[in-house]
Amino acid sequence: MSAPRSHDLAGKRIALVMMSAVGDAVHVLPVVNSIRAAAPDARITWIIQPGPHALVQGHPAVDEFIVFDRKRGWRAFLDVRRALRGREFDLVIALQVYFKAGLVTAMTRAPRKLGFDRARARDANWLFTSERIPARGQRHVQDQYFEFLEHLGVPVVPDWTGLAPTDEERARYAGLLPPFEGPTVAMVVGTSRPKKEWPVRHYAELVDRLHDEIGARVVLVGGRSARETDAANAVRTLAEHPPLELLEWDLRRLVYLIDAADVLVSPDTGPLHIGVALGTPSVALMGYTNPKRVGPYRRFADLLVDAYGDPGEDYPVSAEYREGRMERIGVDEVFERVRRALESYPRGAESGQPAP
Repeated sequence: MSAPRSHDLAGKRIALVMMSAVGDAVHVLPVVNSIRAAAPDARITWIIQPGPHALVQGHPAVDEFIVFDRKRGWRAFLDVRRALRGREFDLVIALQVYFKAGLVTAMTRAPRKLGFDRARARDANWLFTSERIPARGQRHVQDQYFEFLEHLGVPVVPDWTGLAPTDEERARYAGLLPPFEGPTVAMVVGTSRPKKEWPVRHYAELVDRLHDEIGARVVLVGGRSARETDAANAVRTLAEHPPLELLEWDLRRLVYLIDAADVLVSPDTGPLHIGVALGTPSVALMGYTNPKRVGPYRRFADLLVDAYGDPGEDYPVSAEYREGRMERIGVDEVFERVRRALESYPRGAESGQPAP
């Protein structure tokens, strides 16, 4: 089957299956925005989990969300099947390669189900699709999602519109950050995987240096998981100038805080990708995961602290994890990246604008 022209999506019913984490949802936004730009009258349904749904609900390019609540176990599949009963789509775009996503793809009725090539479709997900994008090997995950658009003949628009805080949200959360003369640095200190994290003692030292040498206000942002809460408490205990702790499960509040910051410091986790998409200068701390695959996308490359590769190593794009690398990141190099961010990417009028 030859790839269709973009106007073939006009008026079509399109379902996207991407139920995973917050960072993945950020990477899907340019996909839905590109489809909407190419086919304004298409009807787009996004099957998604509750966490990322809280981030993107109400997005103007999406007509409908169907929530897959994995906490309900096998009942989550029954919920989705019930929501899909009696419905048929013209196209399913299967962006996720986990087995549970394959099962959801299987129960979504459509004559065309587009997924990854066999080499990249983990958990035998190629069995659940009828059409596959050409094999191209590992690339940045954002570029891999763009391959679906290219296959469909849809012009790629790297547009994260719909993520930035609304005027109502800015008014609602304004009291969290009272006026401050110096720069505001947001930090993410916990993730879902301990091996991605930077040692808390380094964060505490960085907090004090930012306070003493730059006059910065530091705020800790992220969710309220046990790991994040424990890390935040440890940083506040160790630092001579305890940062402001603003952890909360409210993802739209998190978007506001990251958007309002002058710099974001974060390991590889969802808030990092939110920051890059919003245009907040983002200092990425990466060693466990491959920056060429999951690092900041086409922005702030000079702010990346790359401990994944050895000095002089031209490592390939891969999904391989490298343990014990985050401890190699020194406070000095992170501090200098923050200083560079403040000098090279001053905020103000451009704050809140999506990445180009």
